[in-house]
Amino acid sequence: MTLSVSFRVNELVATNWNASWESNFEPVTVGSFLHIRAAFHPPFFQAQHEIIITPKMSFGTGHHATTRLMVSEMSLLKWHQKKVFDFGTGTGILAILAKKLGAEKVLAIDNDPWSIHNALENCNANQCSSIQLIQADQPPATERFDIILANINAFILKEQLPTLAAMLAPGGQLLLSGLLEEDQQEIQLLCKQQALALQAIEKMAGWIMLRVAC
Repeated sequence: MTLSVSFRVNELVATNWNASWESNFEPVTVGSFLHIRAAFHPPFFQAQHEIIITPKMSFGTGHHATTRLMVSEMSLLKWHQKKVFDFGTGTGILAILAKKLGAEKVLAIDNDPWSIHNALENCNANQCSSIQLIQADQPPATERFDIILANINAFILKEQLPTLAAMLAPGGQLLLSGLLEEDQQEIQLLCKQQALALQAIEKMAGWIMLRVAC
């Protein structure tokens, strides 16, 4: 039996991935409330708040519907002197916004070390170095918070909902996203089982955001 072997060599053209990313990253504006941009974009003075984000490999640039839903709902809440927990912080965008809106304390966790490093860079870029960032899989069940932000995948939300509910201070509010419209019925039932009352539900491009309170 005769075997034939063939091969070819392709030359890979050197690519400046940072330049490629910069050319494709567009600023995001959420109404007149928030403008999200990279450091290489010019400032935007028509929004109430502005956040500078370098996303790298982390989630949370404002382009995804779930982030926009969370930001829109955050614009309606009172933040002064509130303790805030951001579960699955990604780029840190929601934690940074909470701090800019007046939160007294912000704790943010993510299980990805790269995300924590990226979130730290973004916190420093937005003069929010007081935000506490921790690499962790599990929420800190012994602490209590006035507002909890959880924009993460539906499986983790459903699994961690009892813990998140127990972490709410009396009268506390929990914002949930990373959920598809098809998840709505199940997540509402799970919230009801945790004695969490539905305060608001918003939808965008097949995704939903729920705000519930204890």
